Amino acid sequence: MKAVGAIRGAMVVAVWLSAMASAVPADVIVLKEGQRLVGDIVLEKDSKLYIDVGVTVLAVPREQIESVEYADTGRVGDAVEPNQPVGGGEAEAELPGASLYRTANLKKATIEQCVARVAEAVVKVSSAAGTGSGFFINEQGYVITNYHVIERETRISVVVFRKGAKGYERQTFKKVRIIALNPFVDLALLKVEDMGLKAAAYAHLGDMESVEVGEPVFAIGNPLGLERTVTNGVISTKSRVFEGLVYIQTNADINPGNSGGPLFNLAGEVIGVTNMGYIFYGGLGFAIPVNYVKDFIDHYEAFAYDKDNPNTGYRYFQPDGRRRQDRPEFLRHKDTTGDSGGAPQP
Repeated sequence: MKAVGAIRGAMVVAVWLSAMASAVPADVIVLKEGQRLVGDIVLEKDSKLYIDVGVTVLAVPREQIESVEYADTGRVGDAVEPNQPVGGGEAEAELPGASLYRTANLKKATIEQCVARVAEAVVKVSSAAGTGSGFFINEQGYVITNYHVIERETRISVVVFRKGAKGYERQTFKKVRIIALNPFVDLALLKVEDMGLKAAAYAHLGDMESVEVGEPVFAIGNPLGLERTVTNGVISTKSRVFEGLVYIQTNADINPGNSGGPLFNLAGEVIGVTNMGYIFYGGLGFAIPVNYVKDFIDHYEAFAYDKDNPNTGYRYFQPDGRRRQDRPEFLRHKDTTGDSGGAPQP
């Protein structure tokens, strides 16, 4: 109902834009109720289409769509500058559906261009146990990192690298709150609370649906304490399984200290969180897929941190003991072949 209300609330805008359609080429979404939405289709998913109607970006469920008329089928998703959100201008036009994180339809660029735009979003996470990496997911100072980077720790600091007149300047923040922990997928959500009024530079989250094996990627982190290290490679596979979880495998170098840092595609979008690598074997790095990250953030309240229990988030319950102590029925008799098969007798 919320989606229907949003669509109807934009009808006036859509009608006004329809009158201009003959002068300005645009995409058209025809709804089953007869209304027409005119604008730029900026993203297509299995369940929804996202259309920029000028004053906002609408998410239109596919079950409400009668037909789609494209102004230029080769144009969709290509009209955005590198690392600039859909809509252009100084204000960000975010795609609907995001919670604490931000998404946008970004155009691919070179690694140099992407690094220049996203480097400030990557941070260094430190505790008494050691150091790792992380990245801001919004302007309010929320940070994603690995659970194992801060495991059993409560006093955490975050180092931010901001561009200054003489290069990057380090700034350390020590008032860091643990928001949520999920040890099963090795993720943690933090919040830097002493940043003042200055907004954090953040990275957009990508979509695993668009990730392809063989595509170039790069990681930014602090391996072995070497701050702001950039490594690059390709996606070796996006479906490597360890202990029941799927990981992205990459040949970009991942070393201790990279843990919790972002793995980017060439649009500057985070497609994974680096968390594993083989120290003595180059080209074997692994990252948590971004769909796990989004799910963790969307449901972070379920993994809310309890200050009285640093390992909060899970507890194993022992199954009930057997109430009947006699042998199970199937062990009391020989099988139908007449061979006991060595089964114990009552």
